[in-house]
Formats: sequence, structure tokens, C-alpha cells
Amino acid sequence: MSVETIEKKSTSTIRKPAPRYRVLLHNDDFNSMEYVVEALLKVVPSLTMPQAVDIMMQAHTAGVALVITCALEPAEFYSESLRGLGLVSTIEPDE
Repeated sequence: MSVETIEKKSTSTIRKPAPRYRVLLHNDDFNSMEYVVEALLKVVPSLTMPQAVDIMMQAHTAGVALVITCALEPAEFYSESLRGLGLVSTIEPDE
């Protein structure tokens, strides 16, 4: 009787990090600054009041501001939620 040796090949899978997306807030001439800050705080719970104010001011002065960088699904959720509150928001790949 012969004994066969079975070798296990080690299969290591290399996981690529999920692509990340930037949620952008665009300036508009319709909503008050206070409303924009409140909307940001409501939609993105991880933001602090000073961060929300900074984002609103950046959008107001530069025309667009980065709200958050995250995976696609939450990015779509945040952007759609901001639009649902009457703000102008888009997403783009983070490169």
C-alpha cells in the first residue's frame, strides 16, 4: 500500500479596497446658511457643527465643497438625502 501526500496550496486572496467617492455640496442662491448647516448635520451624523459650518462656507465662497469621502452606497445615500432637502449635491470618484 502506498501513502499519497496531498499538498494544500496556499491561496491568498489580495483584497483591493472598495473605491471611494466624494460627496460634493454645490452653492445655491435659495437656501439660508443656517438651513444648509442643519441639513448637513441631519444627513451626515458624523459631522460636527464646526465641520458643517466650514463645509457650508466653502460651498458659499468657492462654489463647491467636499462633504465626505466614503464607499459608493453611503455616498449615494448622502447625496440623495441632501438633494431631498433641497440642496445641490453630486458624487464623484475619489482619485
